[in-house]
Amino acid sequence: MTHAPDLKDLLAFAHQLADAAARATLPLFRNTPEIDNKLAEGFDPVTAADREAETAIRALIEAHYPSHAIIGEEFDDKSGDEAGTPFEWVLDPIDGTRAFISGMPSWGTLIGLNQNDRPVLGMMDQPFTGERYFATAGEGAFLRQETGTAEIKTRACADIKDAVLATTTPELFIGTPAEPAWHKLTATAKLTRYGGDCYNYALVALGQIDAVVEQGLKEVDIQALIPIVEEAGGIVTDWQGGEAHKGGTAIACGDRAVHAQLLDMLNG
Repeated sequence: MTHAPDLKDLLAFAHQLADAAARATLPLFRNTPEIDNKLAEGFDPVTAADREAETAIRALIEAHYPSHAIIGEEFDDKSGDEAGTPFEWVLDPIDGTRAFISGMPSWGTLIGLNQNDRPVLGMMDQPFTGERYFATAGEGAFLRQETGTAEIKTRACADIKDAVLATTTPELFIGTPAEPAWHKLTATAKLTRYGGDCYNYALVALGQIDAVVEQGLKEVDIQALIPIVEEAGGIVTDWQGGEAHKGGTAIACGDRAVHAQLLDMLNG
């Protein structure tokens, strides 16, 4: 009988996946020859770096763990090869493609792993800056840099008036039913920052940002980030306080007191 991998084994493997993705993305960062648009109307960019990075990750998973399911941003989902397989990889090879094609180092490769439909491992790799954030269930959250690897923690912030709030773009809210609530949040928070994509969530875990509020998310946008924030001491839910790992809306906070305030303001 094949030995089932434990989370320690799978974390080591996730580092290999991130390394493979970096080999695909870094040569094309600030050197992207062609940008495709996924939409007939509007702009949803994808590059060769997105596709090549996901291809590299998928090839390794299928070679080493062929029974595992895969959900990815750029290619079709793959069901587990064995009935009842508990593991499912959730991939976004470049979260923040707009930042990538603009030369801004606020994108990242997201590698998540579900076990029995629960996020148990998350990794956000920013190879240009040399930052890799990762976590597994019950083992804490960590940041690996050239100087070494250290455990990271969220910071205390009991009131939204003292909070640094972030989201990728105000376009997530403008013209939606959430627009009035968003204006209320930004008027109340000490500071609101835009841009960042997945990097914002990592900065919550690092104790630099207090809250991220977003909507319109896919599951590949959020799943890898949930273990990182939660293992650092934070909380991630949807806007009703429920689970966020299937996408839609999300609130990520370093302090549960601010999280409770944000829920009240978004639903008031």
